[in-house]
Amino acid sequence: MYIKRTIKFLLHKRKPGETNNLAIRMRVTLSGQRPIDFPIGHNIDLSHWDMEEERAMDGAINKTNQTYSDINRTIEEYKSVINEVFARFELLEKRVPTLGEIKDLFNDIVGRKTPLTKEFGDPNADFFRVFDLFTQTVGEQNQWTAATHEKFSALRTHLKSFDPYMSFQTMNDKKMQEYISYLGKKGFRNTTIAKHLAFVRWFLRWASHKGYYQGTVHDTFKPKLKGIDGNSKEIIYLSQDEIKQLQDYEFRPNEEALERVRDVFLFCCFTGLRYSDVAKLKRSDVKKGFIKVVTQKTVDGLIIELNKHSQAILDKYKEIKFPKDKALPVISNEKMNEHLKRLGQVAKLEEPTRVVYFKGNVRHEEVYPKWSLLTTHCGRRTFVVTALQLGIPVEVIMRWTGHSSFEAMKPYAKIVDELKEKSMSRFDKL
Repeated sequence: MYIKRTIKFLLHKRKPGETNNLAIRMRVTLSGQRPIDFPIGHNIDLSHWDMEEERAMDGAINKTNQTYSDINRTIEEYKSVINEVFARFELLEKRVPTLGEIKDLFNDIVGRKTPLTKEFGDPNADFFRVFDLFTQTVGEQNQWTAATHEKFSALRTHLKSFDPYMSFQTMNDKKMQEYISYLGKKGFRNTTIAKHLAFVRWFLRWASHKGYYQGTVHDTFKPKLKGIDGNSKEIIYLSQDEIKQLQDYEFRPNEEALERVRDVFLFCCFTGLRYSDVAKLKRSDVKKGFIKVVTQKTVDGLIIELNKHSQAILDKYKEIKFPKDKALPVISNEKMNEHLKRLGQVAKLEEPTRVVYFKGNVRHEEVYPKWSLLTTHCGRRTFVVTALQLGIPVEVIMRWTGHSSFEAMKPYAKIVDELKEKSMSRFDKL
């Protein structure tokens, strides 16, 4: 296809009758739309400008000692870039671009920077620079962890790979569906895609509030992805018998590191703490009969009563000093996850565990020994499941864990229902 347009190079007069040191601008006009101007960064006197050729005359020189060849070279470069912009839409997109898309792509190619205000933005502002402003601003406001920044950095990389010329004007249901297809071809599971979309919606809501984005796709686009509801979510946790296996495991003299990992993990199983919170738990947070923490993820203030198991673990290490007055010997999350798998293997946590997930409409089912699926977060999940099995009210559990909605508890309730069904079958043996 061919996009009909006119490209002219004109002199800009700040006031009528002005003839000296006039700014040269490239004016681009699409049929039926207002023109957009691009300053080329050169000025010239009217007497040195060829109106018909739209070029500087031979021998011309401006006030900054730029010659006619410098000026005309820039004009040719700008003309080449703007034609490249239209060629991309003609050959690749096969559609007529918006004025904002023309401006964004042109500025991107020539390396210009469109200024962004801190509060209220320009609807034609560059998508990815607004995205960077979002992560910087919201990250500071919400005190994002390094892990959250990494997630949004990965999201930015995927969006840029999907469409390097992404703009707010093209953000519609069709574009979002194309992004889902792109992620699907990358081999992502539906649950991962759903998280990507949730982050994109968050960004677009913020951009809309700040005036950068005029659309409503963050409210209107609601795709149906299989396997992302709470009922399909797999929860990896330890049974009460498996907890006892870990408690009773006798470590060899060279397994001190594994023993410490076991103790920290069991502390999470008996308190419901996330890794990020147990990692920063200090002795000053430990009170008589309870611990008092402000969670890193949700910044909630929680009071968690200690039971005999969690208290015993704290007592075991109370005479040992750790860096930054930490209460427990916590190592990095990555290393702890590696050690947990080894721990589960030597402690023979080998129950076959099914993992079900969807990629597009295709259901996948895989079975692993439980030890290979252990992570630090399994401790928190184990706490919730165990508490439900013991008949502790959901409202009480949520006060300990900081879960803000009953929706988040749905996967756990499903597990308890399955356990009830299996337990009832024991009557058949009577």
